[in-house]
Amino acid sequence: MAVVLPVRNEADDLEGAVASILSQEVPDGGTLEVCLAVAPSDDDTRAVAERLAAADGRVTVVDNPDGVTPAGLNAAIGATSAPVVVRVDGHAELPPGYVVRAVATLERTDAAVVGGIQDPRGTTPFEVAVGRAMASRFGAGDARFHYGGPEGPVDTVYLGVFRREALEAVGGYDEGLVRNQDYELNHRLRMAGGEVWFDPELRVGYRPRGSLGALARQFGQYGRWKRVVLALHPRSLRWRHLVAPVAVLGVVAGLVAGAWWPPALAVPAAYGAAVVVASACAARSPGMALRLLVVYPTMHGAWGVGFLAGPPRGVVRRLRER
Repeated sequence: MAVVLPVRNEADDLEGAVASILSQEVPDGGTLEVCLAVAPSDDDTRAVAERLAAADGRVTVVDNPDGVTPAGLNAAIGATSAPVVVRVDGHAELPPGYVVRAVATLERTDAAVVGGIQDPRGTTPFEVAVGRAMASRFGAGDARFHYGGPEGPVDTVYLGVFRREALEAVGGYDEGLVRNQDYELNHRLRMAGGEVWFDPELRVGYRPRGSLGALARQFGQYGRWKRVVLALHPRSLRWRHLVAPVAVLGVVAGLVAGAWWPPALAVPAAYGAAVVVASACAARSPGMALRLLVVYPTMHGAWGVGFLAGPPRGVVRRLRER
């Protein structure tokens, strides 16, 4: 069993993440490999990683000089050899039994990759509100890994537990993608005939962004890099990818046109009403409802603007040339 982690600025959380991995039971008496791909960091991530490797022979460290997540994942995958690859983030903690359940699901379904729910675990009121928004249909569309649902084939899953042979057959992660690399890999796995399987019993904790600015930057990048993936793989388009940009266009057009034709204001008014209703339904307290009134538009607006802005200059051309 190979567990791979791309890590950058994870000094505070890395030890807990690795401890949750090392405590996992390995099916059928197999061995456990844990590889940390360390990117240039502004904190003591490398020192923590090297200390963990020195303390337990199952942990190794490799360099990720480019600093991007897919390059780190490929480096860690290449430094391990187990037939099953478990992808984990440096700030995530695997629940007990995660690996055993994932491997059993792989064997039962014959899928190329299995994964479960991204379980938001905020520590501040703002982070909790962001997690609540990300785990709702209004915030995430029909991406089942955000909010759960029945077990079965899907277009993508959170993180993922892979068959190494399936990963190697499609060439691993695309190192040119700063964001959306998991979705893009899962698309290639499906196009190669593999199955991406969602198991709601698999849950991994996720720490939402802690400020409005960080949230806007995150979702803005999501939107821009989704355009990159769609340029490379037009068939990967899903309806949920268009909702935010259409909403942004509708709200802006309605506000502009409303200055001359007041009925056009019905579009931004309808969106505002939807945000109010969704916030009231999702909130667990009045304070959370107020935060969601800001969080939802930030998520939608940043994602939509990023999508409409399009790919970073020259990225699609370079990726196609590669």
